[in-house]
Amino acid sequence: VQLQASGGGLVQAGESLRLSCVASGRTSSIKDIGWFRQAPGKQRELVARISSNGNTNYADSLKGRFTISRDNAKNTGFVSTVYLQMNSLKPEDTAVYYCNARTYFSSDDWGQGTKVTVSS
Repeated sequence: VQLQASGGGLVQAGESLRLSCVASGRTSSIKDIGWFRQAPGKQRELVARISSNGNTNYADSLKGRFTISRDNAKNTGFVSTVYLQMNSLKPEDTAVYYCNARTYFSSDDWGQGTKVTVSS
């Protein structure tokens, strides 16, 4: 599975951004897709994840501000794009955001990351 993340940028605190993660390749094998982030000097952490049946889970600290959603391809019905809507952004949300796909074959695929910078 190949993943292409986009949508990052520079915003001011309180503003919103929507990130996109386009999946291609063997999308029928995707079990779930997650968004992770890594701030400078910190470990990569899970932001949110959405499963193939639409179940979602979030980092507790981000519930209410971030929303994960997905579109399915019309011709296959499998996930094509996963979004991360980020509202009321804070400077501590500054990080590189990555999307990750876990498959039913136990593989773990990563996109290239998109940088989000929130100024105060």
